[in-house]
Amino acid sequence: MARRPFVVGNWKMNLGPGEADTLAIALKRALWDRQAVDVSVAPPYLSIPEVVNRLRATGIGVAAQNCHGQPAGAFTGEVSAPMVRAAGCTQVLIGHSERRQYFGETDESVNLKIRAALDADLEPIVCVGEALFVREAGKAVAVVEQQLEGALSGLGSEALERCTLAYEPVWAIGTGRTASPEQAEDMHRAIRTWLSGRFPKAAVGALRILYGGSVTPANAALLLAQPDIDGALVGGASLKIETFLPIVEAATTRS
Repeated sequence: MARRPFVVGNWKMNLGPGEADTLAIALKRALWDRQAVDVSVAPPYLSIPEVVNRLRATGIGVAAQNCHGQPAGAFTGEVSAPMVRAAGCTQVLIGHSERRQYFGETDESVNLKIRAALDADLEPIVCVGEALFVREAGKAVAVVEQQLEGALSGLGSEALERCTLAYEPVWAIGTGRTASPEQAEDMHRAIRTWLSGRFPKAAVGALRILYGGSVTPANAALLLAQPDIDGALVGGASLKIETFLPIVEAATTRS
């Protein structure tokens, strides 16, 4: 099944409103109404309004980097999925490894956030991935499967069809190290195989699985050439148009 490529730029804790607007202008000029590949960016919360306004009607999506698992309440400093949707986002990253590592997120909290996002009419981009010691112990696939089991617990095929998955080996995020195309493809295939045992074939076949982990213009084409890698979740290289655009082009060529 042919899956439309998808590239997401995760700006993390970078680019305040003014800087974000400047980059959004460059994206708008470069990627207006691109037909062959889906592109989204995930600004920090405070920059979302500027980016949403700048990218309106361009075909470029805007995602939040996180949301809370409850729709409202006494959760100081948190942002709910309905708030994210009201701000103009259509997608939200959930379970990024930095959220797990630095902020104590668990598979159970990821599951709650997926449900909250779906209830708010957001597309969850659900992240999974293993640490270096796990890979070196030969347990990478088992750990990723465990994360999938917890994140997708109780969700049916309709929910899966509204999600995107992103495999991001923790040891390759922001380190300059990248999984080889073969390592990445092996994990993406393992993820799809695991899903095939739990969800209908059509839903699994249509699901997009992105690779994230020090994706750059230098390695994007080889990664995106793999049959089970449907796009990229891009970190540092998404902060400049001159490094992000070649990755989008690599995905366009793949399509």
